Amino acid sequence: MMRLEYQYGTERIEFELEYSKRRTLSIQVNPPREITVVAPLGKTEEEILQAVKGKSRWIVQKLYEIKEIEHRRSRKEYVNGESFLYLGRNHSLDIVVDRSVRVPEAKLFRGRFVVRTASRDEDHVRKALRDWYRDKAKEKVTERVDYYQGYLDHKPRRIVIKDQDKRWGSCTRDNELLFNWKVVMAPAPVLDYIVVHEMCHMVHRNHSRDFWQLLGKILPDYEKRKEWLRNNGIRFEL
Repeated sequence: MMRLEYQYGTERIEFELEYSKRRTLSIQVNPPREITVVAPLGKTEEEILQAVKGKSRWIVQKLYEIKEIEHRRSRKEYVNGESFLYLGRNHSLDIVVDRSVRVPEAKLFRGRFVVRTASRDEDHVRKALRDWYRDKAKEKVTERVDYYQGYLDHKPRRIVIKDQDKRWGSCTRDNELLFNWKVVMAPAPVLDYIVVHEMCHMVHRNHSRDFWQLLGKILPDYEKRKEWLRNNGIRFEL
């Protein structure tokens, strides 16, 4: 996978480069902070970098707009009745105060997020939910990787769940699959798209035509799933 970067004022612009049989260069800026540049075949990295630099002001404005929308949408209130996403569905929060609880814990019970905690402290409730999401992300992502392993000869060295501000997932040169814990907020078909996308990078490191063809063989409707993620990923906040 080819990534380029440069400094624009105080902003570090990092983008993923794809080549395509097209005449013009296009730039996409998507949540959480994914910048994708699709360039015509034959363009050099220097030519592409200069063209992208010329759009720096527009890129930074788009990043700012995404950040503002995220800020407005992510201001969750950690009180009874607040809703949180899991596998594409909203579930209401139910806080149970139990003074004997040493470590706050969360679980999904009968369609509701139940958090048992010694106090209603917002940080305690948020941490309990965050830990729950991380555990579920490891469980669900591992399950889906195992399921789709039959489509590929390459196997991941390991699966890591982590905080990733700029992307939903990535694949290292050592075939480590890294996933943002927020991916389990997506509906199951979209979660599968994220998982299969990164698994395909074990075979094709960039977003070449061969990469998309491989992804299409496994998920023929991947474009619809990709579009849903592009339009709704900004809602994946805790």
